[in-house]
Amino acid sequence: MGEKKLKVVELFAGVGGFRLGLEKSNYKVIWSNQWEPTTKAQHASRVYEARFGGEGHSSEDIHEIVTRNVEEIPDHDVLVGGFPCQDYSVATTLYNAKGLKGKKGVLWWSIHKILESKKKKPDHLILENVDRLLKSPASQRGRDFAVMLQSLNELGYALEWRVINAADYGMPQRRRRVFLIGYHTSSSLFPALENANKTDWILENGILAQAFPVKQDKINATSNFKLKGDLVDITQSFNKNGKSSPFENSGVMVHGQVYSMKTHAEYDGDHLTLGDILQNGEVADDFLIDGKDEDKWEYLKGAKTIERESSNGYKYQYSEGGMIYPDALDNASRTIITGEGGRSPSRFKHVVSTKQGLRRLTPIELERLNMFPDDHTKLDGISDAKRAFFMGNALVVGVIEKIGEQLHENIITAEKT
Repeated sequence: MGEKKLKVVELFAGVGGFRLGLEKSNYKVIWSNQWEPTTKAQHASRVYEARFGGEGHSSEDIHEIVTRNVEEIPDHDVLVGGFPCQDYSVATTLYNAKGLKGKKGVLWWSIHKILESKKKKPDHLILENVDRLLKSPASQRGRDFAVMLQSLNELGYALEWRVINAADYGMPQRRRRVFLIGYHTSSSLFPALENANKTDWILENGILAQAFPVKQDKINATSNFKLKGDLVDITQSFNKNGKSSPFENSGVMVHGQVYSMKTHAEYDGDHLTLGDILQNGEVADDFLIDGKDEDKWEYLKGAKTIERESSNGYKYQYSEGGMIYPDALDNASRTIITGEGGRSPSRFKHVVSTKQGLRRLTPIELERLNMFPDDHTKLDGISDAKRAFFMGNALVVGVIEKIGEQLHENIITAEKT
């Protein structure tokens, strides 16, 4: 294979975090899609095109594309995407002659449709989601993930997954996400996973273990079981009475057999902090905390107990603990959320103490926390609040970069042997 670049399709592309990470090594994004269903103006797609060009980029609803003709998406080696979790649902699926189909707008089934319909299936998948995917919904802990695993199993994929907190590996933000790598049976790496001791794969030999070293937790948290039944069976009955999810934070699935264990990060390198990424010099006054609002900020950040009322009229006490305020500069930052922008006081926005006084983070600082280039999201007509929203939705580029490097290296090695 030599220096041949792996061809990538990037779904739910946002402002291009996967692309930035992968194209630092031997990958080339040949087709991408970004469509925001809740807004008319496609701001993220505009930023994506401004940075990477419009060739091979689509800003149309992916569901419409796959319904019309999957072959509009070119053949590729690696399918990647951080699919929106709020649209992942199996409760309303139905069974027909072709099997399980999701309702319109359920975005996991758009990925599924591509994999199902492509004559040449991509060898590998790199997917990202919030870690609660492993234990949702509350009524059937782990059901959504079980449906995902079984649907990929039926399409000829094995999978490994890991919940990775970027800060555990020296990156500047405490952002915990589940990353999944798929191996098609036709890929050069599938036999190694199929034949491996699965514990060794999770702890040492897998792509994720090599990119992000771990150790098994001392507590004996392991779970091995076979996924049983078709997708409808799993939807209706998986872990029906279980109190907790059977999926630990690390695991693999091969031929429907799940091996899962609880692990923790093993890293002794350098650590970037919130203080390391702050801009030098003064920032615009718009980011300074207005003196008349300081009491509101302190209240929202502090410990409190509030009486609330549920939809059925039940009154209860809601308590929340105090937060470090202002944010500590000698540690990785808290997770960026989509509501990070704007001047209004908030419990969740970051506030730092500088020579100018207390202030919010700038768009460049938020980009740095996700390891994007400075001003990646700067574009005429894109507000600072929208730029903050992009970063609340984005992933930490450094995580993708390391996964991509390791996957590529292992593919090269496998194809030489």
